[in-house]
Amino acid sequence: MTVHALSEEGVSALAADFAGELVAPGDDEYEQARRVWNGMINARPALVAYCTGAADVRAAVAFARERGVPVTVRGGGHGVAGNAVVDGGLVVDLSAMDDVRVDPDERRVRVGGGAQWADVDRETQQFGLAVPGGVVSDTGVAGLTLGGGLGHLRRAYGASCDSLRSADVVTADGDLVVASAERNADLFWALRGGGGNFGVVTSFEFDCHPVGPEVETAFVWYRGDEAREVFAAFREYAADAPREVSALPFYAWVPDEADFPESSWGDPTVVVLGCYAGDPEEGEDALRPVRELADPLADFSGRMAYAELQTMLDADYPHGRYYYWKSVYLDELTDDVLDRVLGHAETCPSKLTTIDFWQLGGAIAEVGEDETAFPNRDAAYLLNYEANWDDPRETETNVRWARECVEDVRELDAVRGQYVNFPGMGEDAAEVAYGESYGRLADVKETYDPENVFRGHQNVGPR
Repeated sequence: MTVHALSEEGVSALAADFAGELVAPGDDEYEQARRVWNGMINARPALVAYCTGAADVRAAVAFARERGVPVTVRGGGHGVAGNAVVDGGLVVDLSAMDDVRVDPDERRVRVGGGAQWADVDRETQQFGLAVPGGVVSDTGVAGLTLGGGLGHLRRAYGASCDSLRSADVVTADGDLVVASAERNADLFWALRGGGGNFGVVTSFEFDCHPVGPEVETAFVWYRGDEAREVFAAFREYAADAPREVSALPFYAWVPDEADFPESSWGDPTVVVLGCYAGDPEEGEDALRPVRELADPLADFSGRMAYAELQTMLDADYPHGRYYYWKSVYLDELTDDVLDRVLGHAETCPSKLTTIDFWQLGGAIAEVGEDETAFPNRDAAYLLNYEANWDDPRETETNVRWARECVEDVRELDAVRGQYVNFPGMGEDAAEVAYGESYGRLADVKETYDPENVFRGHQNVGPR
């Protein structure tokens, strides 16, 4: 069905049973409504349905299903692969459904499907509580959680999906169901890492954890010519690091900013960003070795409000920049991995790019592989090639570079899988991201979405 045909045929019919706003091609708001965070994405949906509640979601899903129109779901719109929008389809937009309600006595929080992590942090930090989120505050809660969710608290309290206790879900047939350990347990299992394949989550219920209001952090920059030594020294530190430490060493290039010596602008660098999710006094000692891996170029480490830490990287990831991120898991950070990564850095076409080693383990590894759909819990690191650039003429060069780097490291024995939230543009088979969970996910898909209405994320087809 074409965009024009859908616009003429059905919008008025949906509007009669819809409380929110509907935006179609030709409307003044359309150009803004079709945009998402990643500037690479240029989809032109047939209709954007701004939902006010579960009733609107049910109406929109039924409308799309009855007409055979592709349907996507947009929470924060921050997913790097751009799965929130699709050409000629209907976008179920949840941005107005961003309520956050904290129960401090029970240490629980109810979060609307359109909320961003900044919304959650703002409310939970009033009580010294937090849910493990991401590392950029305008990331959507829904997309991050459904794909697993890695952030500053991952080793202390696990992935975002590990704190999920229940979810309200509109399924493909329009039912509103609760998924939890006691109700629709198979769906609850799939939602924790299985992506947006099974329905529209209109609200999440999370456990909260004691965090902040201040945390100890590490944010130290080393010269790129010492990269191998810094990564190797971090590898030794990480082997015995306390679980309260979640650290992220990455290869980058020094920005043209006054915080750095002007003579270093544009030079290669290795940065270590870390958080201690415990007593800040203990955190200062625990993170000190990270600040002494070599002679620092700059060191911005110290105590800060947890809410500030959550927003610290926001400016580096503006809406409209071009992003292509692709990842693999590492059993260990071997010398062979370092050899390849440092070689890849020498050919990197953009100085906005980073190559990231997410330290894993801790609470992530303590959840059984079959307890949730989130796989590769026993991996030591997540390696992510984070290609970022501003000039659209450089898109092909940057995408090709990242893809070739991933294919190169996949030749190594220590490498496996893929983090579903960093999947390139989803060009790999879904089995690569979901691993041993894929077969069971397909069974759940057959139960809740046998016609594959929800094809977003890395799509799992029904049996």
